[in-house]
Amino acid sequence: QVQLVEAGGGLVQAGDSLSLSCVASGGTFHIYAIAWFRQAPGKEREFVAVVSRNGDSTGYADSVKGRFTISRDNAKVTAYLQMSSLKPEDTAVYFCAATAFYGERAPIRYGYWGQGTQVTVSS
Repeated sequence: QVQLVEAGGGLVQAGDSLSLSCVASGGTFHIYAIAWFRQAPGKEREFVAVVSRNGDSTGYADSVKGRFTISRDNAKVTAYLQMSSLKPEDTAVYFCAATAFYGERAPIRYGYWGQGTQVTVSS
């Protein structure tokens, strides 16, 4: 099993940038694809971005494409989500998650989750 802990959330203004991190422990980080999801109040958890095991492939939701960048450093057992040009609609709790299968975008396909970190974007 792998445990995931997110960090880096906070309160920012529209147009600002913010970087999230997801540190893994207890498992073999490099065998998992890592994704970021987010969940706003009253809404379902939605896919944001995914990175392959070695970091050479990525995928993004249309709503964040061109503004967010996902990456990972297997030596540091850490994944990142760099967010720029933030909008109020990006406000949500952001979760990182791990799965054995790259390309999955449904939350049910991810077996390991962090506790989440709050991102609030004011207008």
